[in-house]
Amino acid sequence: MEMHLTVHGRQDLAGQIYRQLRTAILDQRLPEGERLPSTRELAAQLGVSRKTTLDAYERLTAEGFLCSRPGDGTFVAEGLARLRETPTPPAPRAAPRALWDSLPPALAMPGQVTPLPYDFMGGVTDKRLFPFDTWRSCIHHALRIQARGRGTYRDTAGEQELRLAVARYLGFNRALATNWQDVLITQGAQQALDLMARTIVGPGDVVAVEEPGYPPARASFLAQGARVVGVPVDAEGLVVEALPPDARLVYVTPSHQFPLGMPMSLERRIQLLEWAHEHGAVIIEDDYDGEFRFEGRPMEPLKTLDRSGLVAYVGTFSKTIFPELRIGYLVSPASLIDALRKVRQIGDWHSCALTQNALAKFMLDGDFAKHLRRMHKHYAARRQTLLGHLTGALAPWFEPIVPAAGIHLVARFRQPLSEAQLIAAAREAAIGLYGISGFHAQEPRRQGMLFGYGGIDADEIDKALNILAGLLPKISG
Repeated sequence: MEMHLTVHGRQDLAGQIYRQLRTAILDQRLPEGERLPSTRELAAQLGVSRKTTLDAYERLTAEGFLCSRPGDGTFVAEGLARLRETPTPPAPRAAPRALWDSLPPALAMPGQVTPLPYDFMGGVTDKRLFPFDTWRSCIHHALRIQARGRGTYRDTAGEQELRLAVARYLGFNRALATNWQDVLITQGAQQALDLMARTIVGPGDVVAVEEPGYPPARASFLAQGARVVGVPVDAEGLVVEALPPDARLVYVTPSHQFPLGMPMSLERRIQLLEWAHEHGAVIIEDDYDGEFRFEGRPMEPLKTLDRSGLVAYVGTFSKTIFPELRIGYLVSPASLIDALRKVRQIGDWHSCALTQNALAKFMLDGDFAKHLRRMHKHYAARRQTLLGHLTGALAPWFEPIVPAAGIHLVARFRQPLSEAQLIAAAREAAIGLYGISGFHAQEPRRQGMLFGYGGIDADEIDKALNILAGLLPKISG
């Protein structure tokens, strides 16, 4: 028969012929039992090599669309009618567990929103100040390491050099004496929380979290089927007396409560540890940005006071370097290490060895410490500028909660302002503001704003808050 096929260009000729023949068979333009021209004839017709047509025929034959009869030729296979005559049933709906529909959309992080010229987004850092030339040499060093030996899976807990660097860092900077073998490298703090949740929490278990608190942490526990109970915080941190007695896990941010910013007092820390010992509960201590402290005596981690082996310490490089690095760490109770390794191996086995090797060199050569000192000066200046406005021209509208550490602060409204209205008005003026209501699982008693100063310099803060001071009388009036 005469074949009406066309080819375009010189790319994937066999694929073009295959797809046209297959479509013609399915559309019944080539009926069952129809004899096709030989591969030599079709090649001459289309101006291609015989190997090209032979490849197309062989593929269709292997898939059952064509059959070959020795000495007779190639024919459209019998029994294909059911492919055309049977109505296509509706595709079954692949439905997630109801849990995922119930989680709030607030889990879409602010970093997914296009930043504005003056942006007070929390949880971001200023990459303009990062020593990328030094980092480049660390990457080259890591590449030389990776070029050696065979390609293989690495230690589930992370690269030894980085675990050693983290252990040394925690000892010198956070007064947390730990062996490098107790450190587990994770994909940011969020994976550390997920690992702990999957290791400790089962369906129906009670998990206590701060209210207000960190929504992705709540989501990690909910994803394991836990019953998550919000526990109020006051000027001294988590209110231990309000903890549910059957809580199996308690999640806290004692160095810099998220989002409000107050540190947990020593008395409250001791009380929490005693409570955990009495009730057999595990504590997750999330020290997400405690490196940047600006006032008072440095608060040592809760884990330094732990004598019962109940505190899992979580840290991250997302706030000290930048979030895209995706490296955090977990120092867990010794009794959980074997289980955590198993859980990690089931999930993703280990983090990127190349990045770990580079970060290890960056830390062990002293460049990370230099970077922290430099960033501390910048963040201190930004914090001072921000507080100057909030306690000055903006004082009639805002009551700042002055934190001793971190790269953000919260200011509650003194007047009956609307978070949504203020955010919308500020956006019109190219200012990115973010409310605190989304950090509450329950209705907040007072609304306010979270001012992140990790990604906006002091001059930009000054300009933005001068503009905001002009907007507020119109909004509140």
